[in-house]
Amino acid sequence: MNTPRILFYVQHLLGIGHLVRASRVAGALRAAGCEVAVISGGVPVRGFPGEGIESIEIPAIKSVDEAFSKLVDARGEAVGDSLWDLRRKQLLSLLEARRPDILMIEAFPFGRRQMRNEILAIVEAARALMPRPLVISSVRDILQENRKPGRAEETIDTLNALFDHVLVHGDPRFARLEETFPRAGEIGCGISYTGLVAGPEPGIPAERFAVLVSAGGGAAGGRLIDAALQAAQRLATSQSPWCIITGPNFVHAGAIPSHVKIQGFRPDLPSLLAGASLSVSQAGYNTVCDILRARCRSILVPFASGGETEQAMRAAKLAHLKLAHVLPESALDSETLIAAIGTAQAQKPGTSHGLDLEGARHSAEILLRLAALRRGRSA
Repeated sequence: MNTPRILFYVQHLLGIGHLVRASRVAGALRAAGCEVAVISGGVPVRGFPGEGIESIEIPAIKSVDEAFSKLVDARGEAVGDSLWDLRRKQLLSLLEARRPDILMIEAFPFGRRQMRNEILAIVEAARALMPRPLVISSVRDILQENRKPGRAEETIDTLNALFDHVLVHGDPRFARLEETFPRAGEIGCGISYTGLVAGPEPGIPAERFAVLVSAGGGAAGGRLIDAALQAAQRLATSQSPWCIITGPNFVHAGAIPSHVKIQGFRPDLPSLLAGASLSVSQAGYNTVCDILRARCRSILVPFASGGETEQAMRAAKLAHLKLAHVLPESALDSETLIAAIGTAQAQKPGTSHGLDLEGARHSAEILLRLAALRRGRSA
């Protein structure tokens, strides 16, 4: 065997954060010489998983809302047994045809429980192959709090029975897995922290903005955009120009101030952050990584609807390190946003944080090392 062949399963249901992180890791694996194919079970997103990375799309499934109350197919119809069966058969066929050296599963068994049956099918089939591939769980550093009895025990049992290693995509100096998964000490397979999976150093910005607002999809993102537009109107003379990046699904029917550029998507967002005086955003994993890479002042409005806790914890940790100002979603309006802008602008920009942002490269290094160890044992 030369360099490892890797199959990487990822499922995004609402936003594209899981796909972005997986794509960054896949890119680093390819750069390290691996043969990588990303299996995507969500709605296709232009530009991902990235140039030169094989993308395998199985029939898409998405969530209708932020509460993940209902899963639908690409046409908006409820997911039935026939679609689940089709996806499972395609996954098993891919596994048999590719016979990877490493099978990576994004989020599961810590998350993506909706996909449990098909994931278990491909993992169990992988463990029956000869030679048997390594089975790896790829998970972010801060998890959603689990409020249902028995879920933590189920996660431990699944990991210890079926997985060889867990990659935690975080810097343990910032967040440790046991903070949001208290039974992490019972995980019998190996655990490695990779560092945060950030993008590369940003290039020279094509434009510079006093305030750069970026919002995720859904109602929470819409509230942030509405508050930002009202704040921009009142701060026109002292904080100009603004750019508000809405995401592809937001439609604004009202007037837009003349000093505000409003766009659905900017592929150069990381470089725009590097050139911005202030970023206003939610506190998703990839957004925060981009902000840390850019070293710009930041206001975080963590998504907290439906009992979500992950973004609030991440934002609180950054505030403790004096790397961001936090405005709770429940308190968001134009008045509180204007006050937060004044506070954040008074902070010194470019604070050195010392956090490890090379998680994609470290993930590739760890996987190559694990593959080499497996080869040595089987020689």
